[in-house]
Amino acid sequence: MFSKKEIGKFNELETPFFYYNTAGLKNTLKKIKLESEKYGYIVHYAMKANANDKLLSIIKDFGFGADCVSGNEVKKAVDIGFNNKKIAFAGVGKSDKEINIGLGTNIFTFNCESLQEIEVINEMAEKKAMVADIAIRINPNVNAHTHHYITTGLEENKFGVNSWEFEKLFELLSKLKNVRLLGLHFHVGSQITDLKVFKDLCLRVNGIQKIFIDNDFPLEHINVGGGLGVDYEHPDNEDFPDFEAFFALFHNFLELKQGQDLHFELGRSVIARAGDLISRVLYIKKGIKTNFAVLDAGMTELIRPALYQAIHKIENISSNEGIEFYDVVGPICESSDTFAKNVQMKETKRGDLIAIRTAGAYGQVMASNYNLRDFAKAYYSDELLTTD
Repeated sequence: MFSKKEIGKFNELETPFFYYNTAGLKNTLKKIKLESEKYGYIVHYAMKANANDKLLSIIKDFGFGADCVSGNEVKKAVDIGFNNKKIAFAGVGKSDKEINIGLGTNIFTFNCESLQEIEVINEMAEKKAMVADIAIRINPNVNAHTHHYITTGLEENKFGVNSWEFEKLFELLSKLKNVRLLGLHFHVGSQITDLKVFKDLCLRVNGIQKIFIDNDFPLEHINVGGGLGVDYEHPDNEDFPDFEAFFALFHNFLELKQGQDLHFELGRSVIARAGDLISRVLYIKKGIKTNFAVLDAGMTELIRPALYQAIHKIENISSNEGIEFYDVVGPICESSDTFAKNVQMKETKRGDLIAIRTAGAYGQVMASNYNLRDFAKAYYSDELLTTD
């Protein structure tokens, strides 16, 4: 919900724009820190969720590490001030240039996703007279029960090393001299709201770790990735996801060895609720079967509904009239540029402000200037609410 002061400030700004609640983000970070430190767990923020500089600085100041999936994310993490020994570099297709960035910044680990990648990193590290620290991303074949575009832990997915490759993997690791195996990495998918998925992951990790230990490959750490979902449809029902239950589940079901660290890579659950997309109604089109509310924001600002058929709560924050139903659409010349159909909103007219809630993750960071549109600006509660 937004205060009258916030809505008044919104009316003064050019739309569309992203609005970030920095106090809400800090409360989320405090909760994550509290619950993870009960067990000595280490949390990396998944930068792909949102790479806004100000937000990254806030996250870094809480002592979290960074989970990166590109060379530029690694460079950004270093520039922002994240500890380089808390930077994990994942990604199924790291280029030679990106690997050199990781080697040059002496990161925590490369999370390797194929046998050939391990060979390439070994070769490039050898040229630099270095030993690269690596973890092996394992495909655990655990169904995340989420949208198929954001499921990553099944054998049919492109991510990670499969169990049937273990014999060749062990042979390879025994030969290579310029990589050092530190751990195992897992990530089964995103927007997971059923914690049973994470229990299934724990049980698979326990079995896979035993295989590595039985083959004389001790491990310093386990990295279970992220994936914890948020409530998009009811953003005002909770301040943040149930981090207490989430971390407790891993404590109860994951069998860590003596001295082993457990790492997490949280993105959406950290940042999604901290951001909203604020737009303005351009036109109301009256139809036979439906009314269209045409916004000045579109899939160029928030592609999730078009890409994943994702649901976001959409609110008219200007109107106090009765309820009507609208298809809420954007201005882009694509039929897929639709935020939602048959949305129940207060009676809406041209110029009304519309809030598309919980847009902090995979909103601004996935924006484009398709149709040569301007990129939407970002505003922050701690700045906007202190100005006259």
